[in-house]
Amino acid sequence: MTPVSIIIPCYNGAATLVRALQSCRIQPEAAQIIVVDDGSTDASAAIVAQCGSLDVRVCLLRMPYNGGAARARNWGAMHASHELLAFLDADDEYLPGALGAASAFLAYNPNEVSVRLDVEYTDFPRVLTAHPDFAAHAATLSNTVPSSLIIRRAAYLALGGFPMDDAFRRIGGEDGAFSWALRDVFGNPRLEDAKRVRMHYHAGIHAERYFRIALGLQTADPDDTADSFRLSRQFLDTARAGIAQLRAAHVTLQAAAQTAPIAPGSAP
Repeated sequence: MTPVSIIIPCYNGAATLVRALQSCRIQPEAAQIIVVDDGSTDASAAIVAQCGSLDVRVCLLRMPYNGGAARARNWGAMHASHELLAFLDADDEYLPGALGAASAFLAYNPNEVSVRLDVEYTDFPRVLTAHPDFAAHAATLSNTVPSSLIIRRAAYLALGGFPMDDAFRRIGGEDGAFSWALRDVFGNPRLEDAKRVRMHYHAGIHAERYFRIALGLQTADPDDTADSFRLSRQFLDTARAGIAQLRAAHVTLQAAAQTAPIAPGSAP
């Protein structure tokens, strides 16, 4: 069993945070549960403190001001202690066995750097869920939402974490940009045999906007689309360049090690 550090960004999430935390606490692989309070004005921090008094795995980080979910996730990841990172939004929940399935997949597939879990979309409007194309777009969204992601910490850091551009805070899409880079550089496999993450509907959720646009029920703002694509492409290019530099450095170090003279008296 590989231990997992879970990062939960939370902004005024008191109404759902207990549910999210409980879904983490029942996962045997959850060795660390970091809630990053992103400038909340509700009882979120108090809920985490109370839960932490009952479970030493639960800890609280507090942002000095509301900086957005991407910034909170990245800050939480910097404090993670374990090889595997998982990201759960404060209004989502893991289903039993979720992290066990992800951990087992990565153990049996050491060349994979991440895995996605399939998402169950609960209480979403019937106009969306009854659409004949909903399942296809639900699968696509499962490949991008942070709550579906378990990733090796080294790969996450190599990609640079989630992009923190202000435009993404307004229109959403930083998770899509990260997913694009992850898929392009390393691949983005998903476990499809069972639903393992539950996303609960609430008014204003970014997932609803995605579904409405994807299903042709809403028209996307062309300026927002252009900004999202430009920033996502910029993040992808930066990630590619960074990974290329790391790979080049690795090759250089290997070559240097192979050509280094052997000191007298040392083993060949």
